[in-house]
Amino acid sequence: MKISRLISGTALALALVTGAAAIQPAAASDRLSPGAAAAIGVLGGLAVGGAIAASQSPVYAAPVYAPPPPPPPVYAEPAPVYYAPPPPVYEERCFTERFSEWVPGWGWQPRRRTVCR
Repeated sequence: MKISRLISGTALALALVTGAAAIQPAAASDRLSPGAAAAIGVLGGLAVGGAIAASQSPVYAAPVYAPPPPPPPVYAEPAPVYYAPPPPVYEERCFTERFSEWVPGWGWQPRRRTVCR
């Protein structure tokens, strides 16, 4: 910050000295070319602009209200739940039984029956 003020102050002083020298009447051979005069004018403008910019105080933005963030989530381990185990499931096992039966007057006959346990 101080370096920019030093440089801008030096440039301002240089521009003022150059401007004061240009006010004095000069002979035709002592005058500057149009390009050099334009360059000196640009440098003077930059110096004056730098001096104006350096003299102003910084501008701060107005504070913006932001609501506070929500609290972080809290993990709570659930309480253990005890319950009676389910009753056992009994499954009937069924199968087909094949056998032969003696029928009087006819002979042996094949039979089937379903047995479930």
